[in-house]
Amino acid sequence: MINQKNVELGRIRSSIRELFEYGKKRKAEIGGDKVFDFSIGNPSVPAPAEVHSALKEIIEQTDPVTLHSYTSAQGDLSVRKTLADYINKRFGTSLTADCLYMTCGAAASLTIVMNALLNKDEEIITVAPYFPEYKVFAEHAGGKLVAVDSADGTFQLDLNRIEAAINCRTKAVLINSPNNPSGVVYNADDIKRLAQLLERYSQKFGNAIYLISDEPYRELVFDKTITVPYIMNYYPRSIVCYSYSKSLSLPGERIGYIAVCNRMEELEEVYAGICGAGRALGFVCAPNLFQQLVKRVYDKTSDISIYKHNRDRLYSALTDYGYTVVRPDGAFYLFVKALEEDARAFSEKAKQFELLVVAGDDFGCKGYVRISYCVAPDMIERALPAFKALAESYKQN
Repeated sequence: MINQKNVELGRIRSSIRELFEYGKKRKAEIGGDKVFDFSIGNPSVPAPAEVHSALKEIIEQTDPVTLHSYTSAQGDLSVRKTLADYINKRFGTSLTADCLYMTCGAAASLTIVMNALLNKDEEIITVAPYFPEYKVFAEHAGGKLVAVDSADGTFQLDLNRIEAAINCRTKAVLINSPNNPSGVVYNADDIKRLAQLLERYSQKFGNAIYLISDEPYRELVFDKTITVPYIMNYYPRSIVCYSYSKSLSLPGERIGYIAVCNRMEELEEVYAGICGAGRALGFVCAPNLFQQLVKRVYDKTSDISIYKHNRDRLYSALTDYGYTVVRPDGAFYLFVKALEEDARAFSEKAKQFELLVVAGDDFGCKGYVRISYCVAPDMIERALPAFKALAESYKQN
């Protein structure tokens, strides 16, 4: 008999993917313009023009044998050095190339980091709402994901709840800012307090507690007054898992990195653990072509003004219709309070209006639904009457 846990994972789609597949089927039945699919976080704006020109230049000017060859297991040295230099310039850090490990996106980054850090039955604390795959990654690494609620009404960090969850088995706290699914950016004061908390409990238990930041949405912040704190400037035992999937609109190319803070006392051991976990998982040598690409366009971002427009239009309309929404600072999601206690039932009822929204239950937050607004602006305009009709259907009951 093969591993039944993996059989179960393979047979059960995530609710997001299941809804996405339902949407494709429904579009084939009644027409794509009649279905309003807000289920999946797939960037809807093209990659920057510099991406296409850089790819063309790389392909035309690089020896094909060299271009399609292996790199070092942790990634090409010149790529890692370029990215380390950029991070240092931008955030005032002092990373070297040997603080970075190139990966196939943030999912690979998180999986590698968890497998590097966790011993059997150790715990990673995360803050709800959170990306559902965190639980899969943690359990595959032999650990346990412990979810704590965010602050009531704001989805900011609740330091009291985090502290209550810390114990001698705690190995790390995992945060995601801008957050999927709420779009909230955690404020710097709370990150500073979290760092102090982790330092205190690391000393109390005599065990290092790490801070992991999942950052695929770092560049997707719409207001100049909002800054995403860089955790390495607050806590030495920090690890950043980054992806270019959203910033460069390259989700299918699977390219990102792990960055380990050089101020970490056990830097050499942690980095070796990351290299070892990557080796054991087979996550070595991220795609060479796209390593060379990000070396050239690391400081570019797709045109996120469309996401900002979508956020503002959708937020304004939904609040006018009577929905409760925490205004997101970044990413491309609205987290909306369902109009009944059971968010799954609300999501099913939304299908009657051809609206596809994801129940918040899988994000560890019941009573809410996620709306992914990385869609064409005209679809939002066409969907607004459906959102209004859905709200009015509850007023009639």
